[in-house]
Amino acid sequence: MDRLYWLDQIKLQDRTKVGDKAFYLSRLRQRGYPVVPGFVVPEELLRLFLETLNTSESLVANLPNSSLHLDVGNWRQLQQVASRLRQEIINANVPQEWVSTIFTSAKEWQAEYLILRPTLATPKLRNTGGLLESSFCPCDEVAIASSLKNIWSQLFRAKSLLYWRRMGINLQQVNLGILIQPVRNAIASGLLKVNATGWIIQATWGLGNAIAQGEVLPDTYYIQQETGVILERHLGNKILAYHLNHDQPVLTIDHSIPNVYLIEEAQQQEYALQEELLQQVITLGHQLVSELGKNFTIEWTIAEENSVPRLYITQVSTPKSAIPNLQFIKGVGAAGGRVTANAHVVVNPQLKPAQLPKKVILVVPKITADWLPLMEQVVGLVTAEGGMTSHAAILARELGIPAVVNAADATVIIHNGERLLVDGDRGEVYRLRDDEVSEGEAQKLKTPIQPLTPSPQTVVTSHLPMIATQLLVNLSQTSLIEQVQKLPVDGVGLLRSELMLVSLLKGEHPHLWVIEGRQSELLAYLTEQITQFARAFAPRPVFYRSLDWRSHELSSNNLPSTQQSVLGDRGTFSYVQNSAVFDLELTAIANVQKAGYGNIHLILPFVRSIAEFSYCKQKVEQIGLTQVPQFQLWIMAEVPSVLFLLPEYIKAGVAGISIGTNDLTQLLLGVDREQAQLTRVLNERHPAVMAAISQLIQMSIDAGIPCSICGQAPAIYPEMIDQLVKLGITSISVEPEAVERTYQAIARAEQRLILATARQHLK
Repeated sequence: MDRLYWLDQIKLQDRTKVGDKAFYLSRLRQRGYPVVPGFVVPEELLRLFLETLNTSESLVANLPNSSLHLDVGNWRQLQQVASRLRQEIINANVPQEWVSTIFTSAKEWQAEYLILRPTLATPKLRNTGGLLESSFCPCDEVAIASSLKNIWSQLFRAKSLLYWRRMGINLQQVNLGILIQPVRNAIASGLLKVNATGWIIQATWGLGNAIAQGEVLPDTYYIQQETGVILERHLGNKILAYHLNHDQPVLTIDHSIPNVYLIEEAQQQEYALQEELLQQVITLGHQLVSELGKNFTIEWTIAEENSVPRLYITQVSTPKSAIPNLQFIKGVGAAGGRVTANAHVVVNPQLKPAQLPKKVILVVPKITADWLPLMEQVVGLVTAEGGMTSHAAILARELGIPAVVNAADATVIIHNGERLLVDGDRGEVYRLRDDEVSEGEAQKLKTPIQPLTPSPQTVVTSHLPMIATQLLVNLSQTSLIEQVQKLPVDGVGLLRSELMLVSLLKGEHPHLWVIEGRQSELLAYLTEQITQFARAFAPRPVFYRSLDWRSHELSSNNLPSTQQSVLGDRGTFSYVQNSAVFDLELTAIANVQKAGYGNIHLILPFVRSIAEFSYCKQKVEQIGLTQVPQFQLWIMAEVPSVLFLLPEYIKAGVAGISIGTNDLTQLLLGVDREQAQLTRVLNERHPAVMAAISQLIQMSIDAGIPCSICGQAPAIYPEMIDQLVKLGITSISVEPEAVERTYQAIARAEQRLILATARQHLK
């Protein structure tokens, strides 16, 4: 093994290797707080270990690269798979070189016992408390090897597999490190909970296992946060305690570590914390407020060292908000990649700047679609609001720049011009300080890490498997054509007209251009832009979605008598009210057809009724678009009424549908796509949304029309692709940055479907 990661030396870029628990503790230890020393066995050792497993079972053999596509709803299959995987790990041998390195390092502490703590890092980290358990062991090589395997195997037990699948986390995304620390007997252990309403200290005798496992009612102290005065104290019910090698009769019979023993009745009537030690905990809490803010929890223990009690921090947890002096803000990863640059903070998004400095990270409460021209100047994006389907997320993914959304108070905490590292994969923002960056690292950070944009080298090659499901791409910017046209895509599944026009309109409503007599300029621009896409991807299809402006999102909407409505002026209804701009769009498409390109098609957005569709179809026919035999007129399937009206739409002339999961989800579940707190739990994987998608696909198959999906769901939740392919989706359209992984996901899904069918025939 190359190295262990000591808490004293862990750096910012090591976080994914050592996990969150170890990273937080290392930050505190390096700043002088009493954290128990330790080192981390990094996550890559687990992957190397799994590659050494000798087995004939293909599922286990592919563990390092497996997403474990099993039916977690089938409890019998889940238990069987979990048992087989865990047994495979337990029976394997940990390389002796690794064990010897760990043992030699641990001997430096001269401790008889060790504790091995799982420390996780995942891109969609949620509360994983109780999922993985720590392991105590004697400080010897056999016990260390056994404990390593025990923790690694917990990653694959039934409740873990169920958790990963339900949370949409692929096992390749789970980084499991193991923090190893010396453990000594404790006089007392407990918790300190700090929040805005007050402080609570809990304490019990011995090691902290009794509180963690709910086996005692701990002593409780209520503390006034400003002064540290003890407002109340309540004696708990502490009848047992944990000890490493207690000489009294123990309550366990398997010689487990630590031992459990009964506390004598007289000691039960005493508080576990002497007054002096209680004051030490309170003082530590006041010190940590400056580091962690006013909302956190620490686990502490008072260990015996040469007969002198000493207070240690064993764990720290905080909410997903900023940790001021740890220079770390947690949000939601909306667009992948990592970038380092200076922050440019815009506090009021309604006062949109005329321009931004180049190669900065934009920090703003939220943005609307008309920010796109400014976004082309930045290398990263941080918003305080918004979710995975917000405009900020969609724009960042299309432009290929790392983005973190829903980073609470980002515009307050981050200062203009300060150095940031934005990790869009993990949803994290780091405020870089000179004293946390080594000389070599500082040199690297002077140049922004390039965002993960599609590369011309990422092209279809002979080694890629063939797929039957069409893979399309969502686009709006001609600047990306050269890169994207070489990707393994079958065409453009969603050409976003709104984003295509924002550079020209500069926040003005397109109807204002018609009122002011500038429709010729608008028509020329539309024709030129659509032609570029049609030419670049011919003969592959390009599906142009007509304008779906929401007036409240235009920063300078100065139309007379315009109501600021979220839904009322959307989609085809607005064409019926005033068709001037829609007529220009149809004329632009006709011009592209006359130029010789027959691969351009039209998708109507936010269709509410058969009458609206028929009105638009008549317009399409009048201008002559249907005279080109290849031309197809589709609708977006995003208003829930389409679940009942689709057969009628097809009779009226709909040639295909594209499922817009963003709007379909928020309208079915009543969830604002900008509210990340709600969309974390009420998202496209909700049973109601999946049932609607299934129904739309089946109705399309029955009617013999193509059915695509162009919302963010397949890119955000790639595990959905299995189900989409199984249901018979015709095509999947995603952002450029998601093309490669979606291609591979489709290929795996189709191969599994073929294999399952073959096995069924063999029975």
